[in-house]
Amino acid sequence: MSEVGKLYIVPTPIGNLADITQRALTILADVDLIAAEDTRHSLKLLQHYDIQTRLISLHDHNESQRAGELISRLQQGANIALISDAGTPLISDPGYSLVTQCRAAQVDVIPLPGACAVTTALCAAGLPTDRFRFEGFLPVKMQAKHHVLSNLLIETATTVFYESPRRVAQTVQDIIAVLGGDRELVLAKELTKTFETFYSGSADECYTWLMADPNHQRGEFVLLVAGNKKTQSDVPPEAINLLVLLMKDLPLKKAAAITAEHYSLKKNVLYQLGLELND
Repeated sequence: MSEVGKLYIVPTPIGNLADITQRALTILADVDLIAAEDTRHSLKLLQHYDIQTRLISLHDHNESQRAGELISRLQQGANIALISDAGTPLISDPGYSLVTQCRAAQVDVIPLPGACAVTTALCAAGLPTDRFRFEGFLPVKMQAKHHVLSNLLIETATTVFYESPRRVAQTVQDIIAVLGGDRELVLAKELTKTFETFYSGSADECYTWLMADPNHQRGEFVLLVAGNKKTQSDVPPEAINLLVLLMKDLPLKKAAAITAEHYSLKKNVLYQLGLELND
């Protein structure tokens, strides 16, 4: 019986082809097969580094079916690398089903460190990074998008989204509508590429900048939303969540009183917090 192979999770450049590690190049050249999100796109990277390893597609539409085939090959001794179009696989990219099934089948999954747009944007945005949340892509439908954004009303950590060029202006408009025009944002676009740009300011200022020149809306975006700096740090998150929930159906005074009684807090503190959140 042949030894079980390994699945390697291999990050690839998000723009600049030089941003690939020597270990990643070695793995891609040595494995028996590379599972790629888009084989035509990944072929350009492999040709650039003269890597001849065979490619097979694995994307959102075929992952459930193809995962079983790849695990069978792994169990027969093949080593396989998983890559996405750019960045680290599984971070808003395919691979979750395959990795989950590999774990269940006791196939070793070996992650390689490397390029990721989330961390690349965070380290240069100038927003707090001691805590952050990554939300991937926002929903397309307006109601669902506003629901996700409303969760940031009381969020104190930096929140990171991916966004496409055709939707970024509308998304900033939605942020203004839900979180207010004064919420601090950073737009990071075309990371590691020739026209890499960081623009920071209030949501209103970012929208004005996007609309000032059609070129400002071109490229792939990472959108970073600053946390709510007004939220009272001495009010526990669960109390804030209850207050926000009650405020949807009750007058603020009543919502603050109920929350204060439930969590043994001061009504005036919660009432003031409710005013700030409404602002």
